[in-house]
Amino acid sequence: MATAGKIDRCGVTSASASSLYACPCRPYPKNLTFRPPTSKFRLGLVLNGPHRAVVRVGRSPSVSRRPLVAALAQEKSEGGEEGGVNIEVRGVGEEQQKASQLRKRVVFGLGIGFSVGGIVLAGGWVFTGALAAAVFVGAREYFELVRSKGIASGMTPPPRYVSRVCSVICALMPLLTLYFGHIDISVTSAAFVVAMALLTQKGIPRFSQLSSTMFGLFYCGYLPCFWVKLRCGLAAPALNTSMAIRWPILLGGPAHWTVGLLATLISISCIIAADSFAFLGGKTFGRTPLTNISPKKTWEGAIAGLGGCVATSALLSRLFAWPTSMLSSVAFGFLNFFGSLFGDLTESMIKRDAGVKDSGSLIPGHGGVLDRVDSYIFTGALAYSFVKIVLPLYGV
Repeated sequence: MATAGKIDRCGVTSASASSLYACPCRPYPKNLTFRPPTSKFRLGLVLNGPHRAVVRVGRSPSVSRRPLVAALAQEKSEGGEEGGVNIEVRGVGEEQQKASQLRKRVVFGLGIGFSVGGIVLAGGWVFTGALAAAVFVGAREYFELVRSKGIASGMTPPPRYVSRVCSVICALMPLLTLYFGHIDISVTSAAFVVAMALLTQKGIPRFSQLSSTMFGLFYCGYLPCFWVKLRCGLAAPALNTSMAIRWPILLGGPAHWTVGLLATLISISCIIAADSFAFLGGKTFGRTPLTNISPKKTWEGAIAGLGGCVATSALLSRLFAWPTSMLSSVAFGFLNFFGSLFGDLTESMIKRDAGVKDSGSLIPGHGGVLDRVDSYIFTGALAYSFVKIVLPLYGV
């Protein structure tokens, strides 16, 4: 007689099929007990025979005997004693869980998008303060990744007090950039203070501590400061569009429309378009892996993201009438795409070495702050350099 309930992976108690059949002369167990992998994982027992039957299993650790026995009895009457019954375990409700996760991701994504849009329009201390808060949380997530088992097993992580001090220093850098207008002195001073703290610690200093901490200052503190220089530092008026003339006085009037505001809006929109088109293109046409760092990324998705990014830059440049040259807007789109892709791959490399899927769990459906801003980290520096150096240099 075939064994009916032996499923080792989920810990189903083995039971003979003959003991499960509805025979008045043979006792059968009241319940078929199993241990699901997680409390949120719902299962279904699928009986493969002439009559396929699915016995759904909820959060309870046991299956009621009546529906299972009835299904087994029907299989016996049709298949005979020699046929036996095979039981499979199948996930039930996985599609519902994915749909719920997608809804949560969309809702929180829209909320974040509208909030960031208002913050970018406000500019000044509002923009800088929000950026400093995001930098602080992102720095904490970065140093937690550095201390994770996957990375810490091959190197010595910095002490916790150094990590916390670095997170505070990274959050202060955007504020100092807005106040002083530059970041060279603040970054140099911060690097000196952190290096001295590591060299004078009680234990034996390690080069891995210094390198991971300095990269954290560069990655989480120095690079985001370019968004402050881009949004708040480029205050030249950009009045080529009629939108600026009709802009309400209460919201800043025409003086509100600066080169920094337009460049920031276009750059952020390009990054969003690149991520969205890359996701849709990869899901629909993705076949060729792009890199081993992130196996889900494909060349087809990257090409779709590039096309969406360049198209968004060109359309917004026509809407805002800045930059005035189509060649400049296309080049700006290319630059934003490669900056966002490089930032995404860099964070994926860190998470892969750390052995985690997300950098945190602060944002439901999105993971941590670093998971949301990884595409923006390098892009701000590239966008600022393009607007500040390339456009004036070539007169476009």
